[in-house]
Amino acid sequence: MKPVAVIDFETTGLSPALGDRATEVAIVILEGDQVVGRFQSLMNAGVRISPFIEAYTGISNEMVQAAPPAEEVMAEAARFVGATPMVAHNASFDQRFWEAELERLGSDTPAQPPFACTLLLSRRLYPEAGSYKLGSLAAFHALPSSGRAHRALADAEVAAALLARIQGDLQRDYELEHVPHELLLKVQKAQRKAVPKAIRSYFQAGSKP
Repeated sequence: MKPVAVIDFETTGLSPALGDRATEVAIVILEGDQVVGRFQSLMNAGVRISPFIEAYTGISNEMVQAAPPAEEVMAEAARFVGATPMVAHNASFDQRFWEAELERLGSDTPAQPPFACTLLLSRRLYPEAGSYKLGSLAAFHALPSSGRAHRALADAEVAAALLARIQGDLQRDYELEHVPHELLLKVQKAQRKAVPKAIRSYFQAGSKP
């Protein structure tokens, strides 16, 4: 099983296009169902955290003022990930901040394939879950908690555990030896009823289970 990098950001808001910045990043490297590496850091992007966001994440202005500069943290995070394909829960959010923060470095960074998304995958595979928030899915699958929700490392750990569950269920239900990142991308784009067809077409295109 090739490794994947499960990432989570805490931020000052919802969109880098509106001037929001990252305040914390965490990355968990997952091989199969085993965590083989972790990276976590607060970062100082020189922007103020609102009282609402401070209450939501537990990250204060004082905490980020004492943290390393965002550019330094993101450069280290990019080196840590390298070319490893990435995964996140509600991945469009994290991918936007990953790309926006790396763009600020002003240097070439490795091109990343699209992020696989544990939220989209869960919608395809677990229609009975009801809610697809990370905490709700963790409770639905009885996944272990590793700290306060809405802190980057705790959320990345839970997302990694959710990904391992998704991969294991796909392996069991479709008799697969492994579930590569490219297959996750194909499954998350499929309609729920078309997931079996998407898996068959992936392997018929020349990949091996």
